[in-house]
Amino acid sequence: MLLKVGSKNDNVKAIQAKLGLTVDGVFGAGTAKAVKDWQVAHGLAADGLVGDATWSKMFAVIVARNESGLLVDDDGNTVEINSADDKPAAASVNVAAPVVSVPSLNLDKLKGHIPDAVIAQIPEAAAKFQINTAVRLAHFLAQCGHESAGFKAIQENLNYSADGLNKIFTKYFKTVNAADYARQPEKIASRVYADRMGNGNEASKEGYKYRGRGYIQLTGKANYAEFDKTVDEDLISNPDLVASKYPLLSAAWYWNSRSLNNSADKGANDAAVTEITKKVNGGTIGLADRIKHFKEYYALLA
Repeated sequence: MLLKVGSKNDNVKAIQAKLGLTVDGVFGAGTAKAVKDWQVAHGLAADGLVGDATWSKMFAVIVARNESGLLVDDDGNTVEINSADDKPAAASVNVAAPVVSVPSLNLDKLKGHIPDAVIAQIPEAAAKFQINTAVRLAHFLAQCGHESAGFKAIQENLNYSADGLNKIFTKYFKTVNAADYARQPEKIASRVYADRMGNGNEASKEGYKYRGRGYIQLTGKANYAEFDKTVDEDLISNPDLVASKYPLLSAAWYWNSRSLNNSADKGANDAAVTEITKKVNGGTIGLADRIKHFKEYYALLA
């Protein structure tokens, strides 16, 4: 995808609506300037062009987890994401050249069902955390796909309104004005994740630095430190690598830390999916979608 001055289509309308512009579907100078401003604010190259990277970030699914572990939107409403919705390629993930296969499993059968960038990461995750049978991998991918909205959401957004903050993180905003934090992800994460999960106080901003990343969101400095032991890079200094390079491997570390291979080994059945879902999600939100995709992936891999 490449949208630029002169482009005319519904995608341009979507961009204009997102940026609060007049929605006429014509990519003119005003749209280009608004895109540049948005790119600057979101750490992208400010060229005024909408390619895959800008599009993916602009329309990333805005979800996070409340204190019960349930996915919520930026106003605090519980959401159920169907990982079958919107099946384009995952957000850009930097991965090394893929290992050809996992012994006894034909990963080529997954092509067209999950993004190639995810398939490329499977061998390392399978080798390090023994997610190396059809039933284990199918369970694992079904959970990762649902939790990340079809392998598209690779980091926690935390772009909450004041009402959302009061609804989701009530106890953290009893003594401060939520409006002072609204729509400011760094301030929000620094407060709600302060002094827990190995993070420092609010002033340290470690709550934001170690916010949720990966296909099953790795959250908190302590968890980053534990996962860091499994890779060569320094993730404490470079936590963005969890999203850009290790979204699947970090999910596999979480999977292993909860002994979910044992749950997966209970079989290719709804009961096993339900047990795993409760351990991953804290409830059974999205169970039907998880079951559907487990069956899809297992049929391909078995």
